[in-house]
Amino acid sequence: MFRHTKLLQFEAKPEKPDPVYAHKLQELIGGAFGEMTVTMQYLFQGWNCRIEGKYKDLIMDTATEEIGHVEMLATMVARLLEGAPATTTAEAVKDPVMAAMLGGMDVQQAIVAGGGALPADSNGTPWNGKYIVASGNLLADFRANAAAEAQGRLQTARLYNMTDDPGVKAMLKFNLARDTVHQKQWLGAIEELKADGLEDEIAPNALLDEEDQTHNKTIWHLSDGPDGAKGAGWTTGAGLEYLMDPEPLGGPGTAPKPDPALYGTYAPLQDAKGTAKGKAKQVKNKLT
Repeated sequence: MFRHTKLLQFEAKPEKPDPVYAHKLQELIGGAFGEMTVTMQYLFQGWNCRIEGKYKDLIMDTATEEIGHVEMLATMVARLLEGAPATTTAEAVKDPVMAAMLGGMDVQQAIVAGGGALPADSNGTPWNGKYIVASGNLLADFRANAAAEAQGRLQTARLYNMTDDPGVKAMLKFNLARDTVHQKQWLGAIEELKADGLEDEIAPNALLDEEDQTHNKTIWHLSDGPDGAKGAGWTTGAGLEYLMDPEPLGGPGTAPKPDPALYGTYAPLQDAKGTAKGKAKQVKNKLT
């Protein structure tokens, strides 16, 4: 059961309207690493968690907080859109809607949302449930959570530097702080999973004896950059070896003969070579 409290977790009052910035702020709502993503990611992780107690409670506490972050941002967007497009004008354009559009406003915020926020990113792309990670494996999920919070904090930091509005900056300072806490908590939770003996370094901690033992300790040098092997943290420190001149282990990646009903262009390899030579000879004869 969820119960809504009318008060915001933190204040969301801009000093003045700014429809252009409201457009930008949509990224923190409906972007791939926005608050809608972490909200649904944590909710489904919590609902799918098979262990009652501290891990599930942590997930659900954070999930519920993230719902409040969506509300804060949606409120801020609505307040940034106050008076737009009715009073947002550009000298070069008399029509206020066109002026707002040329100025960088998301016109769907006016046309579709009636001057409010949208479940979409800063390009107007609708939020997608495919953004979330909720696998049921807490080690894999917590690593994804730490990465999501890092990306979210990075985008918040960039948006922080795109405004001079003290009210907006105050809210973003709060958001930055919460993203810091959430990164720390997920990294700490990973270590606690290990300490509790529930997970280890590799997710999932299974089939380690079944995997190919020849290839579970080498990094393949497959780019022109020569310095990868200098990283002690992922070579000697991790018990791995840089294979500097790896050779292919498989044969040609040739697709099988297509189903005739699909009309794929096909010829056996030997005939294809002969056909190619024959066509080249025909072209040569025509030219001469």
